[in-house]
Amino acid sequence: MHDARRWFRIIGLCLVVLPAATAAHAQADSYPNKSVTIISDAAPGSTPDVDARFVAEGLTKAFGRQFIVVNHPGANGSVAARAASEAIPDGYTLFMPALSTFVALPSIAPNLPLQLPRDFIPIGYTAENPMFVAVNPKLGVNTLPELIALAKKEPGKISIAVTGVGRLTDLTGLLLQDRAGVQLLRVPYNGGPAAALADVGSGRVSMIIEGYSGIVGAVKAGQVKLIAVASPERLPQFPDLPTVAETIPDFRALGWQVLVAPNGTPTAIVGKVSDVLAKVVSDAGFKESLAKIGSYSRAMTPEQTLAFVRQEQQTWGPVLQKASQK
Repeated sequence: MHDARRWFRIIGLCLVVLPAATAAHAQADSYPNKSVTIISDAAPGSTPDVDARFVAEGLTKAFGRQFIVVNHPGANGSVAARAASEAIPDGYTLFMPALSTFVALPSIAPNLPLQLPRDFIPIGYTAENPMFVAVNPKLGVNTLPELIALAKKEPGKISIAVTGVGRLTDLTGLLLQDRAGVQLLRVPYNGGPAAALADVGSGRVSMIIEGYSGIVGAVKAGQVKLIAVASPERLPQFPDLPTVAETIPDFRALGWQVLVAPNGTPTAIVGKVSDVLAKVVSDAGFKESLAKIGSYSRAMTPEQTLAFVRQEQQTWGPVLQKASQK
C-alpha cells in the first residue's frame, strides 16, 4: 500500500513538472520574440558604455531582434543594479555591470558590491579594457617614471581626474599612488570622461586614467598624451606604449564587464543567450572592432564567469579596504 501511494505521488509530481519544463523550453525556443533591453551602469561615452553597444549590436545581428543599451549611471552602479534586479525575469531585461559594481566601496553604494549568484544569474563575459594613463602635454612628462618623479617632488600638486569615485578608473589611480609611493590630488567628475577631458585637455587638471575608447578623441586631437597602459603586456595596437608593470612590477588594472540576468530568469533562456554571446565575442570581426578602441573579448560559460568574478573580487578587495581607511 505504501509503495503504491509513493508511486502515485511520483506520478503526480511528474504530471506537474513535465508540463512546466515543456513550457519553459518552448519559451526559450521562441526567445527573443521582441526587443531586449540591456541595462548599463556606465555613463554614455565611457569605455564600458561603448563596449556594451558593440555587444548589443552583435547580439542583435545574431538573434535578429533588437538588443538596446539603456544607461543608468549613478551611485556607483547601484541605480542600474536596482533597476535590473526589479525587472521581470523573463530574459527581456539583462544587465551588463562593470568591475567596479562588484567591488564598490560600501560607503559610496551600501547595496553593493554585487554577488553572483546571490543577486543575478551569470550569463557570460563580454569585454575587458586595460586602463591607460594619459597626461596633459604641458605637464612636461613623457614617461611614467618621469610622472612619478615629479609627483614625489611635488606631493599633492599633480591633479588626476576621477571619472567616477569608486570605479576602476579611480581604483587604478589609488593603486598607482600606493604602489609608486606618491600623492596625487583627486578631482572627481560626474558623467564619465567627457566632462573631465575638457579640464585635462586645457591643463586645468594634470592627468587622467581611463579606458582607451573614453579618451581616444582627445588623444588623436593631441589634447592628452598616453604614457603607459596597465595591461600585463604591451598591446599589439600600441607596441611603443610601455606598460605600467615595466615601471611598477606586477601592476595590472583591467576593466571588464559581464552579462547577467535577474534571478528567476528561465535557465533555458540563460543558456541560449550564453551560447550566442560566446559566438559573438569569439567572432574575428567583433574582436577586431573592439581592439581598435583598446578593448578585448573572450568567451566564458556562466560557471567560468562566476569563478572569474569571485577571483576579481578577491584581487581588488584589499585595494578597496585600504582606500576606505584613507
